[in-house]
Amino acid sequence: MLFKGKRIRLRKISNIDEDVSIYHKWRNDVEVMQFTNPSLDVFTYTETENFIKSITESYNSKGYMIEEVKTNKPIGVTSLINIDYVNRNAECIIDIGEKDYWSKGIGTEAFSLLLDFAFNELNLHKVNLRVFSFNERAIRLYQKLGFYEEGRLMEQLYRNGSWHDVVFMGLLKRNYKVSGK
Repeated sequence: MLFKGKRIRLRKISNIDEDVSIYHKWRNDVEVMQFTNPSLDVFTYTETENFIKSITESYNSKGYMIEEVKTNKPIGVTSLINIDYVNRNAECIIDIGEKDYWSKGIGTEAFSLLLDFAFNELNLHKVNLRVFSFNERAIRLYQKLGFYEEGRLMEQLYRNGSWHDVVFMGLLKRNYKVSGK
């Protein structure tokens, strides 16, 4: 199966009510979102629903719920967004919402499945992402998969009393290191 790894599978976000409810919980958890959301704002259910719909109903986005294989428990989301089919590139995102699964290799496995799909099925040439400079765990994951730093927005984010950079990273298909399987 294309979207199944050893411990997790990627399921297309389809059950909007259930998936929105789960993601809404994660999206309003400051500890989860401090690593991915620049504003740390509280979102209404409608705002979360509209965000999910913008991904699921868009021609140039592919959104997936990360589920544990053994229990079918949703533990995060990952997506390809802003897919440019002409120039064969896209931006990717990942959020592991269930904190009990942090630092257990779930992100590596999920991103490997997503990148396999991006490069081998969609035939993308490049995938890119943005990450906050203080998110060292994520940066190590991306580097392990072959991403490299392409640039920075200096002191773009104010978090916990300090200024932080937003790091832009990219991965060309030829540099992709399969490591989640």
